Amino acid sequence: MVNIAMVEQESVREKVVAFTFDDGPHPVYTPQVLEIFRRAGGRATFFMIGQEMENHPEIAAKVHREGHEIANHTYTHPDLTQLTLEEAGEELQRAEHLVQEVTGQPARSFRPPYFGVNEEILSLATERGYRTIGAVNGDARDWDNPGVKHILEYTRSAVQPGSVLIFHDGYGDRSQTVEAVRVLVDELVGEGYRLVTVSELLDISRDHDIKTT
Repeated sequence: MVNIAMVEQESVREKVVAFTFDDGPHPVYTPQVLEIFRRAGGRATFFMIGQEMENHPEIAAKVHREGHEIANHTYTHPDLTQLTLEEAGEELQRAEHLVQEVTGQPARSFRPPYFGVNEEILSLATERGYRTIGAVNGDARDWDNPGVKHILEYTRSAVQPGSVLIFHDGYGDRSQTVEAVRVLVDELVGEGYRLVTVSELLDISRDHDIKTT
């Protein structure tokens, strides 16, 4: 079956990496993340919760206006594997409606809360036209506020060209995440990486596959 696994790493020839941010938008931390990427000249993907988009529509609009990608992270952030398939579909649809309100186009990517997926959820996402997105640096666990040093260590050891990186800009104090991302962005740009959205990464990988077949 095509595109039925979570995407964590793509095969690419150039030095590109996709930063992703879950659980926003947030009125304090999302603008701080935007400033980091504005200064670096890069773009990121924001997996937004529908309820938070409703709470902070102006922040969601700002993310889109500044050229970043908005993707689906469900409406209420449940573990989809604990819901019926109908309930899971409703979670995706309600969030999708809000993404389209802000961006004027369908979301291309979806990330399940808690990385909670099974064959049924993966198939549901594929049927809805989404690529399901994971990440290579889950051990960084920035959502637990483990310290900037921990986030940096476990992201640096995982990143390579074509990697998807996960961070959080919503729910709770995300100051550690913001500081770690600031350091990582400076380091990776200094190493010649380009910061791209998930959709851009997928397109680059597809073009690479086409050229090598």
